[in-house]
Amino acid sequence: MSTKTEKRLEKILKLLERLETQSTKGTPIVVEGKNDVKALHTLGITGNIILAKTAGKSFLDVLSEIEHTEKREIILLFDFDRRGKEWTSRMARCLEVNKIVPNLVYWRTLSGLVGRDIKDIEGLASYLDTLKSKTVKS
Repeated sequence: MSTKTEKRLEKILKLLERLETQSTKGTPIVVEGKNDVKALHTLGITGNIILAKTAGKSFLDVLSEIEHTEKREIILLFDFDRRGKEWTSRMARCLEVNKIVPNLVYWRTLSGLVGRDIKDIEGLASYLDTLKSKTVKS
C-alpha cells in the first residue's frame, strides 16, 4: 500500500469531517439525488440536504428552495461528471446573482482527490471502503 493512497484517504476523511461540521452548523448542501443523500448519511453527514434532481423539480424550483432557506452560503456537491460540472457552474452563477455564496471548496477538493476513480457522490462511500481496505492490506 502506497503512502500516496493513505494520504489521499486521510485528506478525504478530513474534508468530510469539515463538511459534516459545516452541515451541523446549518449550511445546506445541495446534491443531485436520493442516492447522494444516502451516501452522505452513510458517511455521517446529515443536516439540511437539498435534492436538486428529484420529483420533477426544475432548476428554478431548486433555486427557490435554496432561497427559502434564507442562508447566505450553500454548499454545492453535484457529481463530478460533465453534467454535474455544468449544474455546479450554472447553479453557482445563479446563486451569486441572488447574493448567496456558493461554496465549491468541498466539490473542487473532492473532485481533485478522487480524480477519475468515481464520477458521482453516491460512489463516495464505497470508494472510501476500497481505499481503507487497501491501507489495511499493507
